Amino acid sequence: MTACRHPNDFRPRVVGGPARNVAASTSRLEFAVFSLKSIAMTTWGPDLQTSGRCGRLALVLALALTHGALFPRPASAQFFSDRPAPVPPANIPDVPSGPAISLAPPSGPAASPALPAPLLQPPIANVAPPAPSPVQTPAMPAQGTLALSARYGKDLPPINGGLVWRVYSDRPDESGAFRLLREDRTATPNIPLPPGSYVVHVALGLVSAVRPVTIKSDVDREAFLLPAGGLRIEGRVGSSKIPPNQISFAIYKGSQFDGGERTPLLPSVAASDVVMLPEGTYYIVSNYGDANSVVRSDIRVQASKLTDVTVTHRAAVITMKLVSDKGGEALANTAWSVITPAGDVIKESIGAFPKVTLAEGEYRAIAKNEGKVFEKPFNVVNGVDGEIEVVAR
Repeated sequence: MTACRHPNDFRPRVVGGPARNVAASTSRLEFAVFSLKSIAMTTWGPDLQTSGRCGRLALVLALALTHGALFPRPASAQFFSDRPAPVPPANIPDVPSGPAISLAPPSGPAASPALPAPLLQPPIANVAPPAPSPVQTPAMPAQGTLALSARYGKDLPPINGGLVWRVYSDRPDESGAFRLLREDRTATPNIPLPPGSYVVHVALGLVSAVRPVTIKSDVDREAFLLPAGGLRIEGRVGSSKIPPNQISFAIYKGSQFDGGERTPLLPSVAASDVVMLPEGTYYIVSNYGDANSVVRSDIRVQASKLTDVTVTHRAAVITMKLVSDKGGEALANTAWSVITPAGDVIKESIGAFPKVTLAEGEYRAIAKNEGKVFEKPFNVVNGVDGEIEVVAR
């Protein structure tokens, strides 16, 4: 006979750990694992009712357990320990929860979530590059312009070459010198300068002028008057031009008849060179050779004019030699002296064939060789170069 098991035999086994506090409720969920063991009914008849009662009891017990699991009553967490459960310091506030989100993947086209449309981005080529930010440059102080020009005189033509412009600071430095700021060699320069005071110097040959100027933030035009004239000199003997390497000129201020010793303005001017001089009177000392062919000439220089001066010398180049016989070979190591009839020494030299440039006139040639002295008088004719032969006997 089959026995019916008592409902107490269906006691659940708790296998879970302590329940978790859920934020949405202060209740706890108890998870239980239980099993129902079916007993086979092998007998039909009066026992069927008994078996039916046992089955109904089992079914009621199972439904009660299921109801307790699905609808738990408020309770505190249970721990499998003899210690009491910990008490929180305060009640945990209820946090409103949003709608439930399904974690299951959607199925079917209608289940796809609605996503925002893709953002429209223009092609890279059509995107305008950002405008460059302007470069901040430090502000420069305003610049003025010094416009310079020069003329030969008030009613005379402008000077179109040969000028040297210099701009200096208006105050000396620690050494006492005025510092050079600008230099220009054009006829009409435009020199940019910061506003301030300066000193301008201009030169044309030996003619110069200086002037203080004040520059503002505009154009300052300064015109200078330089009453200069040009002088060009050459030398001749008769109708022949003297080679430039055999003649030189010294230029003095004033007239040669003014008297007194003076320092030359230009001690050595080459033939055919043009020098610029202030308008006025000068005298020239021309030296042909290195002996006594010297000519002095007074001249006048006019502004804006080129004065050509030709200095004529009356002289000749004389070559001397000492020979044993007339027409013979010249003797070396001979000391020579050229003197005037009055005994003034004009030129001294040593050699077998010395040359001397002498002004026309009478002279004496004296030769010394091996302790012996020989001499010969001769004349110099203007423009006639010649040879003087002294016979050692």
